Amino acid sequence: MMELDKLFLVGPMGAGKSTIGRKLAQALKLRFYDSDSEIEQRTGAAISLIFELEGETGFRARESRMIDELSQLDNVVLATGGGAVLDAGTRANLAQRGCVVYLHASVEQQMKRTCRDQNRPLLRTANPRQRLAELLSARDPLYREVADLMVDTDGRSVHAVAQDILRRLGAPTGLPPGRRSARTKSAEYPSGRDAARKRH
Repeated sequence: MMELDKLFLVGPMGAGKSTIGRKLAQALKLRFYDSDSEIEQRTGAAISLIFELEGETGFRARESRMIDELSQLDNVVLATGGGAVLDAGTRANLAQRGCVVYLHASVEQQMKRTCRDQNRPLLRTANPRQRLAELLSARDPLYREVADLMVDTDGRSVHAVAQDILRRLGAPTGLPPGRRSARTKSAEYPSGRDAARKRH
């Protein structure tokens, strides 16, 4: 069984890192952090505004510092932003400090889960599908580089993915069944920022 006191989730936007991360934290009795939400809470600004004012370079610098801090904490599940792995220092910190799980999602699945999210600055383009494909092509090798485990999320519920991760990590899988309703699949995977807003 792997050491499970530090679990770091990487993957593209729409993979369900925040939602699945909360499930894993509940099962493992760990604290949950979302790096994007922490940046927003500390700056008092939405990620989209930080991109607008500081550009992607400025945001990535903030993101790198935040993940450096959070990845040093004990007993945590940390959901990282989709582009966090672009920074070599961040990749090294994640790989060295905990167990890294790559939540894989196809471009089609990402489209379904992000199409209504207006707080995705990298998708403010005439062709978001093409943009998602470009991002995944560039980042997929980096996700795989740092990952101890890769799990496909396409067409699967949050509960099923979390149970699969726990099983493959050798942890108890006794999560309470997720309550199902007439919600769409995309509703099961709210963005980390949407979920954070619901808490406040």
